Amino acid sequence: MWKNSEELEAVQESIENDLRQQVTRLRSKWSGFEPRLAIVQVGGREDSNVYIRMKLKAAEKIGIAAEHIRLPRDITEIELLAKITSLNESPSVHGIIVQMPLDSDHAIDAHRVTDAVSPDKDVDGLNTINEGRVAVGDLSGFIPCTPAGCVELIKKTGVTIAGKNVVVLGRSRIVGTPVSELLKWEHATVTVCHSKTKNLSEITKTAEILVVAIGRPEMVRGSWIKPGAVVIDCGINAIEDPTKKSGQRLVGDVAYQEAVKVASAVTPVPGGVGPMTVAMLMRNTVQAARRQLDRLLAPSWPLKPLRLTPITPPPSDIVIARSQKPKDIGELAAEIGLCPSEVSQYGRTKAKISLSVLDRLRNQRTGKYIVVAGITPTPLGEGKSTTLIGLVQALTAHRGKNAFACMRQPSQGPTFGVKGGAAGGGYSQVIPMEEFNLHMTGDIHAVTAANNLLAAQMDARIFHELTQKDGPLYDRLVPKIKGVRKFSPIQLRRLKRLGIDKTDPDSLTAEERVKFARLNIDPTKIMWNRVVDLNDRYLRKITIGQSPTEKGFTRETAFDISVASEIMAILALGNDVDDIKERLASMVVALDKDGNAVTADDLGMTGALLVLLRDAFEPTLMQSLEGTPVLVHAGPFANIAHGCSSILADKIAMKLAGPAGYVATEAGFGSDIGMEKFFDIKCRASGDRPHCAVIVATVRALKMHGGGPPVSPGLPLHDVYLQENLDLLHKGLCNLGKHISNGNKFGIPVVVAVNKHGNDSAAELSLVQDFALHNGAFRAVVCSHFTHGGAGAIELADAVIDACNRPTHFQYLYPLSFSIQDKIHTIASQMYGASEIEYTEEVLEKIKIFTEKGYDKFPICMAKTSNSLTGDPSIKGAPTDFTLKINGIFVSVGAGFVVPMVGEISKMPGLPTRPSIYDIDLNTKTGEIEGLF
Repeated sequence: MWKNSEELEAVQESIENDLRQQVTRLRSKWSGFEPRLAIVQVGGREDSNVYIRMKLKAAEKIGIAAEHIRLPRDITEIELLAKITSLNESPSVHGIIVQMPLDSDHAIDAHRVTDAVSPDKDVDGLNTINEGRVAVGDLSGFIPCTPAGCVELIKKTGVTIAGKNVVVLGRSRIVGTPVSELLKWEHATVTVCHSKTKNLSEITKTAEILVVAIGRPEMVRGSWIKPGAVVIDCGINAIEDPTKKSGQRLVGDVAYQEAVKVASAVTPVPGGVGPMTVAMLMRNTVQAARRQLDRLLAPSWPLKPLRLTPITPPPSDIVIARSQKPKDIGELAAEIGLCPSEVSQYGRTKAKISLSVLDRLRNQRTGKYIVVAGITPTPLGEGKSTTLIGLVQALTAHRGKNAFACMRQPSQGPTFGVKGGAAGGGYSQVIPMEEFNLHMTGDIHAVTAANNLLAAQMDARIFHELTQKDGPLYDRLVPKIKGVRKFSPIQLRRLKRLGIDKTDPDSLTAEERVKFARLNIDPTKIMWNRVVDLNDRYLRKITIGQSPTEKGFTRETAFDISVASEIMAILALGNDVDDIKERLASMVVALDKDGNAVTADDLGMTGALLVLLRDAFEPTLMQSLEGTPVLVHAGPFANIAHGCSSILADKIAMKLAGPAGYVATEAGFGSDIGMEKFFDIKCRASGDRPHCAVIVATVRALKMHGGGPPVSPGLPLHDVYLQENLDLLHKGLCNLGKHISNGNKFGIPVVVAVNKHGNDSAAELSLVQDFALHNGAFRAVVCSHFTHGGAGAIELADAVIDACNRPTHFQYLYPLSFSIQDKIHTIASQMYGASEIEYTEEVLEKIKIFTEKGYDKFPICMAKTSNSLTGDPSIKGAPTDFTLKINGIFVSVGAGFVVPMVGEISKMPGLPTRPSIYDIDLNTKTGEIEGLF
């Protein structure tokens, strides 16, 4: 039993010691972790300052980082609510309290303010949701601190609460009502008294436990108390006392000197309930921090999959996509551990994810990394994206694993051309499929704008240098603004590269001014084209500058498709914003007349490019048909670029999936193109190490490689693809064998996913499986994810899990120290089967120049047809001992790779005679898109 403040201090100290040990345990689970409490104060009332100092002192003793946020008295309600929202969204803040009463010049609804604090961070327990939980006996939320302190004090007396008669004086929202509810759920018989209660002193005499929160100084006398009762005095009142320096002293609602003679235990004022309230606040804060850390360290997400009801045969992709109602993207984001501040919603079904996730989870260990590629495909594709989605649906919705699919954003070129979308297909899709395939969150448009602004600046600079003398050109580049001229930061960087160590524009010599002002771009050595995200064959070669205003300075140039822009490659290969900035700055757009590189930074473009791309740095969160997470980012083609989604998306996914999770990402086309570039370019840039490769194969494609007739989009399949033909299939299996061999060269297990089509016979599927297993595959699995969703890829998921548990010996195909020609030969011989490499004289001359400039230390990004292992798209199977012809080469300095051109590779596709355009329409009545696959 206790009857004085010293005994109560021991109780409080015991609680603080326990909390200090809990904080130590939390820190041992996560390096650098610390509970954080935000104390918001409006105005500067001295009594509030006293309470806040108590809280700050207690937090410091326990190991809680408490921040006192002082807001001015003239703050408005809207401004205060906005501040609370920012604290709610901050992942580093675990607990929030708003000190009451508010000391404000304006009328502010205190109830609205306390309800604005997130229930998950409401460590004061004053949000209506937390109060309501207490009322119904749900004690999983945060219990109001003073009532919790009262109950804790009662328990510390050793008195059993269950079965006792309890009287509570006062029914306030802060103390009386919640403490009565808490005691009720402790199985006491509770009577609540208030200002309208008659015979009050007679009722209090029946109480074995008396809690007083009435707000009247020393109202409860000793004669009101049952002998031996436990008395909890929550009141604190100032009364006149001429013996005190202040003229006042603090007393409770109970006449303490009288009560202490009757009760078995009574709390003093001050020094009783107040310190215990602070202790409960600290307990709630530690509890909030522990809950967040537990969610972070949980082996699996609390993800609720969406149920599929497949129809046989499956209807069109868009009908399937519309048959499923996606969950709100904010709900999915919360399920996978994202904080509100890290999610910027674009409507209900997609959201940008902040790169700040990587900082918050910097100490998080990552799980298994899987790449999905294919065999040499038919023009119809082999279902690589579909298999990626089916695999992740199986891992997450059917095997309970944390698993992400990371995909490229589809270009509008294929969407309106022939190939169609890239959302997967059947019952293994990204939804909403229309939003995925059309514009999405505008990243490709941002790349287009940035690319073309750089082209416009380059051509404008050429024009201005041709039409201005040295002096006026320099003066216009460094103009006087309000009588002062100075270099911008990007101009200072150019000066530094030129070896000019000056910062005053007026101090440069005439020679230095010319050197700074004139880029002297050689119009015949321009490497930068404009781009558009469409297939437009008439832009493959154009003439610009034909307006009379350009004074006859015309030149031939071309448009590329947007996804072929070097900026797109940089977006996919950057490890962070600083890395992206450095890569953008170093992009070489042309050579000057002396053969020196002219960069985007020389043109003053780096900052402007960053601004245009700011939102595009962030990946987009979407979902599969079964409600599992998909991150979509970047969209480089694999035949003309490196063909992989972004490093940033993969890194965010791996952090969110955690050490027991899986991240599956796609690489364009076959192992010879996309997968080789994934390993040698992307993994080299990111430092990430894959655990497994999945090779997607179809009976249809293997028959084509065995000598079957051409497969063309829009035309009916030949009978050999619709009927069993084991001989033709057997002849084509060599192509699968080559892709398995390619994967094994990198030292990781290869799982073959046989994407089953309706006309495939059991004998054909079995033949493919047997061949794969006898030719180096870790496992070969027949999948029906197109028709059954994740349920049709469970065996594939199990194979991937087993493969990822094997020790790996990942290695690159070649070291960067190899010469450009040695790297090309290694790729061509090891990945394609070539025996000889043939170069044009122009290519050899460029290789010599690249080597002199140090570009020979870059990895190689082969631009080659995806339709054959060779450079000739008509050659099928797995030929060997052929000659690979390199008839062009260029370097992407910002992206960091050298691009040899094999055969006729166009960076601007064209529309076919009958593109998908004919089938696409908008229903003006419903607003739905029709004919989109």
